[in-house]
Amino acid sequence: MSDRNVTLKLENVSKVFAKVESDEVTHALHNVSTTMESGEFISLVGPSGCGKSTILRLVAGLITPTLGKVTVNDVEVDGPHPQRGMVFQKPTLFPWLTVEKNIGFSLDMQGTLKGNEDKVARMLKVIGLEKFKDDYPAQLSGGMAQRVALVRSLINEPEILLLDEPLGALDAFTRMNMQDEILSIWAERKQLALMVTHDVDEAIYMGSRVIVMDANPGRIIADIKIDEPFPRDRSSASFVEYRNDILNKLHFGGKHTD
Repeated sequence: MSDRNVTLKLENVSKVFAKVESDEVTHALHNVSTTMESGEFISLVGPSGCGKSTILRLVAGLITPTLGKVTVNDVEVDGPHPQRGMVFQKPTLFPWLTVEKNIGFSLDMQGTLKGNEDKVARMLKVIGLEKFKDDYPAQLSGGMAQRVALVRSLINEPEILLLDEPLGALDAFTRMNMQDEILSIWAERKQLALMVTHDVDEAIYMGSRVIVMDANPGRIIADIKIDEPFPRDRSSASFVEYRNDILNKLHFGGKHTD
């Protein structure tokens, strides 16, 4: 379990970005309010431009709201913090460090690497890269590098884990294995996890809640509790029902004819 319970709130949050080529603005988010707690795994789904990644960046403290506020335990987020770990769409590794040293980097910076080498070894095993521990990022495939970036964030055991399409670069079988590994690690500590994905099945398989968003402006249109125990059966009637419900909300539920 996490050392403390956290409550993350977005209160009437709007975010506007100025367009470079004109005086117009993009309404990335409009009046978004939601509450999330430790022990939840929140999946964010919706079309491109609906503000999913904007929410992650606001929670991470990388950007600030135009209106409204983001708080953790009633303290307003005003910048990045090590207890809010983020995994980006593309791997962000240190090219001068080996795979093993990239994974252990945050522990090393905190002075806690000594005595925790087994955690690094376990993470290497989780992503199946024990044989590549002495390789450098330039020697890895894109999928391998993303696996390293993922476990580098997981090993720090943040109170809030932010995942921006972390598995998009992986092949289907590795992706499903990593879904299970992420859920296993999350289940150990029950921290709050918030994941952006374009894969509706992935959102349902991993999420205790699925927040469905729409664009122009970015807003929440549904917040669905996935009332199914883990591990989940992707072919069960209830799973298919959740999938159809979400696809209908995203206007992809209709039948097509040739």
